[in-house]
Amino acid sequence: MSKNYIIFGASQGLGDAFVKGLPSSGDTVWIVSRSEPSSLNIDDGVHRIWLKINLSSQSHIPYMLDALENKTIDVLIYNVGLWEKRGFEGDYSFDHDEPEDIAHLINVNVTSTITYIQALLPHVRKSENGKIIVIGSTAGLDHTNLPQVSFVASKFGLRGIVNALREHVRKDKISVTCINPGELAAEVPYEDGAEKAITLYDETRIPVQDIVELARCVIHLSRVSCVKEINVPAMADLNA
Repeated sequence: MSKNYIIFGASQGLGDAFVKGLPSSGDTVWIVSRSEPSSLNIDDGVHRIWLKINLSSQSHIPYMLDALENKTIDVLIYNVGLWEKRGFEGDYSFDHDEPEDIAHLINVNVTSTITYIQALLPHVRKSENGKIIVIGSTAGLDHTNLPQVSFVASKFGLRGIVNALREHVRKDKISVTCINPGELAAEVPYEDGAEKAITLYDETRIPVQDIVELARCVIHLSRVSCVKEINVPAMADLNA
């Protein structure tokens, strides 16, 4: 039976990998991103539709709902996350973060996660086995020793969103899962294969293929099962 997906943050990196690796021929995928995804040009029997949306604004929610009409959504994957401008550079300091940038990061990473998922719940409720997967980060776990205050706060917040949302839709038998990856080899395209990413980063970054396989497992479980959270640090990351 064909599935309908909506995947956020899907023009590159892990989101692009989900778009390429999860659906099968006959499935439909709505791709939410600011820039046009190259995956629209793939000829594999999957119907891909681009929704040009800037997630810093809640004003695009009506456009998204109009585009979906009354379609069922079987799988909702929310894969969005900004970080500080120099958050992972050697000279980063929270002291230098601008208040406006902090507010923007929290708006995109937390507020929009809540509002866009809220808007889509009626569509997911139409599914016989609805799945919501939110991509967090090991940065949102305890004892990861990261100094990026706003980014870490937002990833902790995602876990709270997922926990409460799971209770809200439990009666609808919608599974809500948070996947928390460590550092990803997101620059290596999905089609290039996991081994290229493993070799390029000397086994220090997680291939996107690993996270795609975890999502695939969650998606294909029956509605009886609920996977609450999956933490996926790299073996080499001693802080996670």
